[in-house]
Amino acid sequence: MDLYTIWADKEGDITDLDWVNGMKSFFDHLISEGKMESYRITRCKMGFRSIADMPEWMIIMEFNDMGQMDSAFKRVAPLEGELEVKHKSFNQFVSGNIQHALFRDWPDTNL
Repeated sequence: MDLYTIWADKEGDITDLDWVNGMKSFFDHLISEGKMESYRITRCKMGFRSIADMPEWMIIMEFNDMGQMDSAFKRVAPLEGELEVKHKSFNQFVSGNIQHALFRDWPDTNL
């Protein structure tokens, strides 16, 4: 599995629940099209973190392989239609404090 991980803070006039529900709608759409396998949306518990300025939220998207992840990015890239409406519902509330990383299961038996 390839795990695309995002750490982010939320800002703006949206509740935490509405923000997360927007993400879920977007991710569920990608899963229904076979563009992603699963996801997790997590939040730092009680603000406990030892890394300075580490964002409060962590989102993990799971893909079978890089091909599936590339397919998901190509699906989202046109920035149009129902999927883009779902994307904007939460993405516009992501603060500038965002980090990304790509992890994989190890050892990776698919190499």
